[in-house]
Amino acid sequence: MFIVLLRFSENKARAGEFMDGHKAWIQRGFENGTFVLMGSLQPNLGGALVAHDTTLSELESFVGEDPFVVEKIVTPEILEITASRADDRLSFLIG
Repeated sequence: MFIVLLRFSENKARAGEFMDGHKAWIQRGFENGTFVLMGSLQPNLGGALVAHDTTLSELESFVGEDPFVVEKIVTPEILEITASRADDRLSFLIG
């Protein structure tokens, strides 16, 4: 499992230009089963995603396709978590 942090960079003001592409990229991630959760980093710092059932190299490649990453609107950081315990509702995350 991975946490993907997308922190706004100095190009944050250009986000509106690429929002449609960014949203489409997120949608693809949910449709292909990579993303299981998304949300905003507060206060207005960027976004975060939980990725599952992928490899680090596959995820790095996919994150590199995000228009926000390509245009340097956000700086990505990927954190890998080896889950060892979860609530029953999240048991699918245990590898």
